[in-house]
Amino acid sequence: MKQDSSRNAAYTVDCEDYVHVVEFNPFECGDAGTLIAYGGNNYVVVGTCTFQEEEAEVDGIQYKTLRTFHHGQRVDAIAWSPETRLDALPPIIRFCTAAADKKLRLFTSDLQDKNEYKVLAGHSDYINDLVFAPKEGQEIASVSDDHTCRVWDLEGNQKAYFVLRSPGRSVCWHPEEACKLMVAEKNGTIRFYDLITQQAILSLESEQMPLMSAHWCLRNTFKVGAVAGNDWLIWDITRSSYPQDKRPVHMDRAHLFRWSSTNENLFATTGYPGKMTTQLLIHHLGHPQPILIGSAAVGSGLSWHRTLPLCAMGGDHKLLFWVTEM
Repeated sequence: MKQDSSRNAAYTVDCEDYVHVVEFNPFECGDAGTLIAYGGNNYVVVGTCTFQEEEAEVDGIQYKTLRTFHHGQRVDAIAWSPETRLDALPPIIRFCTAAADKKLRLFTSDLQDKNEYKVLAGHSDYINDLVFAPKEGQEIASVSDDHTCRVWDLEGNQKAYFVLRSPGRSVCWHPEEACKLMVAEKNGTIRFYDLITQQAILSLESEQMPLMSAHWCLRNTFKVGAVAGNDWLIWDITRSSYPQDKRPVHMDRAHLFRWSSTNENLFATTGYPGKMTTQLLIHHLGHPQPILIGSAAVGSGLSWHRTLPLCAMGGDHKLLFWVTEM
C-alpha cells in the first residue's frame, strides 16, 4: 500500500448548490455505473458515476444526472432502498430523506412520469440518520435528537419504537443480521436491538462523549467503529463491550465514521464541518497513521463506493471523490 499524505480530491463534480449529504447506492441495482444521490438546501439529485478505476475507457469520472427532486427543505440524510433497479422496465428509484422539518420523505420514481413522495411524520426533533431494511426494503429505521429510534413501514406506520437515553446519532441494519438493529447514542452507548422481541440484546460503551457517528462493518459483523470526541474507536463485539482500539485523529472533534464497503480494515472519518475546511482522513488498521488526508471547503457527508476503495464527500457547489490505492 502506498503511504498517502495530504492531497486534493481525485475527481470533482460541479453542483448547483451547497451539498449537505451524499450517498452512493450500497446495493447491486443492475446499472451502468453506480447510482449516487446528494442533497442540498431544498432538492435531491440522483445521478450515475462511472470511474476509470472500473471502466478503462472512462477518462477520470463520467457523471450523469438522472433526475432532480424538489425537496422544499434542507436535506439532512439520505438512504437508498434495495428495491432500486435501473435494469427494470420501467426503472425503480426509491430512497428516503430526513429533512430539517423533522420529517422523513419516501421518494419513488420511474425517472419518467411517476415521481411521488410520502411524508413520514412522528419525530419531534431533528433526524440524524436513517436506513432501509437491507433485504426486502419494506421498512425504514430512523434515529433522532428526540431520544427515539423508530421503525416505519412504507406507508408511514410505526412498526417499532425504542426509547433512547440521549439523542440517537446513527442507525445501521446489516444484511447478514436482518433481525438486529444497531443504534448509537450521543452519550457514548451503542445498542443492538432484536426486532422480533423489540429488546436490547447487547451494548457497547465508548466511555467518552459526544459520540457523533457509528457504523457496523459490512465485511465483518463483529466489527463496529465510531467517532467520539476527537477519537476514532473500534470494537470487536465478541471480545469486549469496550473498544479494542482507539486513536485521537481530529483536533476540532470528529464528526463522521464510515467503514469501506470492500475492506474490513479500511475506514474514513471526517472532522467537524463549520470551519473553513473539513478534514477527511482515510485509515487502515494495519497503519499507525492515516493513509490519506484530504480536505474540502465546508465539506459534509461521507460515503464509500460499493466496489471501489473510493469515497465521496459533499462541499460548496461540489461533489468530491478520493481514491485510496490498496
